[in-house]
Amino acid sequence: MNILITRPLMDAEDLMEKLFAYGHKIIHLPTLKISTVKTELVNPDNFDAFIFTSTNAVRNLQLTNTHKSLHCFCVGSITEKIARQSGFVSTSSAGGTVNALKNLIMISDKISKNSNLAYFCGDNISYDLDLELKREGLKIKKIINYSSEVISELNSENKKLIENYPPDFIYIYSVRSAESFTTIVKNYGLNPLVTQSTVMCISKKVANIF
Repeated sequence: MNILITRPLMDAEDLMEKLFAYGHKIIHLPTLKISTVKTELVNPDNFDAFIFTSTNAVRNLQLTNTHKSLHCFCVGSITEKIARQSGFVSTSSAGGTVNALKNLIMISDKISKNSNLAYFCGDNISYDLDLELKREGLKIKKIINYSSEVISELNSENKKLIENYPPDFIYIYSVRSAESFTTIVKNYGLNPLVTQSTVMCISKKVANIF
């Protein structure tokens, strides 16, 4: 099968390797460019737990020290894996959705109502996790430590790959990624090549765009 993946390479490499090993043709078409947002260094000693809703939130941490014993609540297993690779030893993973992450935090015995939580995220989010947790009585500080820029251009090499190998499956991971992809399809006249593709979306909200 021909499979088109829209995640940045550092987030998609493992999946691409596995799919390639099964004999699939992989087209990598990133739709977002991730950049670090410069913030004041965060002192881990001021918090009782960290919250990560993406691998990028972990990769762009800017801390005053290497205090890694804090518990980390991670949205999914890949984010938890990156947190572990970064040196954190106490982690837990939700089922891959922010709502599941909220429920995981609420029932956790790692924190209490008096705990101070730091929530690391990007500049563009579809779910106000910090506000939801505050409504539940938790103390939380939202820290934006990375930004995402929409990619709306298609290089000639990828255009040729799509023309030669129309994708059977397209993997989309966020609303902004979906919006970027549909813009690329429109701007480069790719509709006849992708309208029969099966689009694999991370959530119903993303699927509704298509």
